[in-house]
Amino acid sequence: MSTIIYPSPIFGPIHSRRLGVSLGVNLQPGDGKTCTFDCIYCECGFNADFRPHTPRPSRQAVAEALENKLLEMKKDGVTPDVLTFAGNGEPTAHPDFLNIIEDTIRIRDRHFPNAKVSVLSNATMIGKEDVRKALMKVDNNILKLDTINAEYIKLVDRPTQPSYDVRNVIENMKKFNGHCIIQTMFMTGTTQGKSVDNTGDEFVIPWLEAVKAISPEMVMIYTIDRETPDHDLRKASHETLDAIKARVEEIGIKCSASY
Repeated sequence: MSTIIYPSPIFGPIHSRRLGVSLGVNLQPGDGKTCTFDCIYCECGFNADFRPHTPRPSRQAVAEALENKLLEMKKDGVTPDVLTFAGNGEPTAHPDFLNIIEDTIRIRDRHFPNAKVSVLSNATMIGKEDVRKALMKVDNNILKLDTINAEYIKLVDRPTQPSYDVRNVIENMKKFNGHCIIQTMFMTGTTQGKSVDNTGDEFVIPWLEAVKAISPEMVMIYTIDRETPDHDLRKASHETLDAIKARVEEIGIKCSASY
């Protein structure tokens, strides 16, 4: 498969389906993947297949690389819509995440003050006070919630923390008081002979109830776009995503769908 391992600490800019011209910030090593989830649909592959051999970038390295890249973009006349924390694993797992976010905002304000700062997170670390504090400072606090079904999460998202409990994650999402965006992957197909279809009422209705309780700024739903490490996964159809999008909008929450 064509696994994507992103350079560290800066990559791109790339064109994001959901965010526009995005300059990526990767707080994990640039030679492998380390994440608190091991999703079967991750474009970076499975954790065990791409163990890194180098450390995470330091706070100073991130700041210097970001400053240099933004200066280069300014010189080339390229304006980013967003600075996006993503890459080869969970960005909020970096031990200096709060300080890095504060540095990023200062650097952004110097060079491209209209660019948004976004964090794509699987929400496994939002129980930590410093992580919540950091995410309250960014423009787009994008948190993953593929389902509220614990067995589905074990099968598809595969948290590496034995203590992971989606009910606790939802309670922590509520603590943002609406300053978050829920991001959900919808798909069909199978893994290990078991269905991974989370597009039916069995999954969508409880998920909608959780979304309503969290009361986010918006919801981003999407489906598979690139090759996945598990080859039996399938895209959700346009019609299916549009129907789920309409149901989110019916409860009064803005929703986007990426196909």
